[in-house]
Amino acid sequence: MTSQPRDTPLRSVHERLGATMTDFAGWLMPLRYASETAEHNAVRSGAGLFDLSHMGEIAVTGPGAAEALDYAVCGWPSALAPGRARYTMLCAPDGGVLDDLVIYRQGADRFLVVANAANTAVVLGELRDRCSGAQVRDETAATGLIAIQGPDGPGILSAVTDLDLPAVRYYAGGYGTVAGRRAWVARTGYTGEDGFEIFCAPGDCERIWTALTEAEAGLLPAGLAARDTLRLEAGMPLYGNELGPDVTPYEAGLGRVVRLDKPADFVGRQALAARAAQGPRRVLTGLVARSRRIPRHGYAVLSRAGEPVGVVTSGAPSPTLGTPIAMAYIETGATGPFGIDVRGKTEPADVTELPFYDRSKQG
Repeated sequence: MTSQPRDTPLRSVHERLGATMTDFAGWLMPLRYASETAEHNAVRSGAGLFDLSHMGEIAVTGPGAAEALDYAVCGWPSALAPGRARYTMLCAPDGGVLDDLVIYRQGADRFLVVANAANTAVVLGELRDRCSGAQVRDETAATGLIAIQGPDGPGILSAVTDLDLPAVRYYAGGYGTVAGRRAWVARTGYTGEDGFEIFCAPGDCERIWTALTEAEAGLLPAGLAARDTLRLEAGMPLYGNELGPDVTPYEAGLGRVVRLDKPADFVGRQALAARAAQGPRRVLTGLVARSRRIPRHGYAVLSRAGEPVGVVTSGAPSPTLGTPIAMAYIETGATGPFGIDVRGKTEPADVTELPFYDRSKQG
């Protein structure tokens, strides 16, 4: 018997807005409202508003929390100053990625671990096993999460918050009020644009959402479809596509998150050190299609001789670039030109550096 997907606190808002809803990782989520391309472009040129209440929030607290997290993840949470955040990964003993995470240090003895919705239970279980010197509590049901992303986002949010937003650095956050409600506001995101994520009580979500839309009449809500093309253009990995238990951070080009220099031991350290010394067997690569046919997840990447040398992990039309793009794992040492097997026909593709889109290099 299939269980019903969970509702976010904003379900009634999405329905009033005419969103197309979909079951995503056990949650009923807005896929798009009207045009996913318009939503994508709004984030690149102005701002978009996202409901992210499906993400998992896990608190790790107590005097031993910092050291416990140092053992649990491949990053170095104890080195974080209060108010700062880090992107990191929870790895298995063999180095495979169980989930990619953002960890916020909200106080000396309090950390908030944000997990992907599909992996919240796995992350919770692993943290409870690994963090023996700390208290681990699932706060997902008690947390709503709204993101405002895009170059106009800080200006819109500033109208409804008491936080000094220019003082909030990238990958940092602080407590304040938004629309008169207490929230943790962090300058992080998953779109390649500047913006903020607002963690609040579920009952405050609709008030905050409404206040933001009233502060800027042109602020568009954006769904999962636009979020996916935005993160793909920005070269950001998606768990289940670019990341998984069969991938280490090194294959994904994210070896920088593995802190082999931290003094504490951590789960997966030995395997990750060996992989760092050996080098990856395959490399995450950016591909730009020369035709209009779209490469999709699972399509084979072919050598000049037509032999499979890799596989597409994510692919979609790029609204910003105006052409299909893809990320793919390609065998180390394989040389182009490459083709992509799109439903039995080889379509040529050019290798490009990731990310496809970098806001610091625009205009």
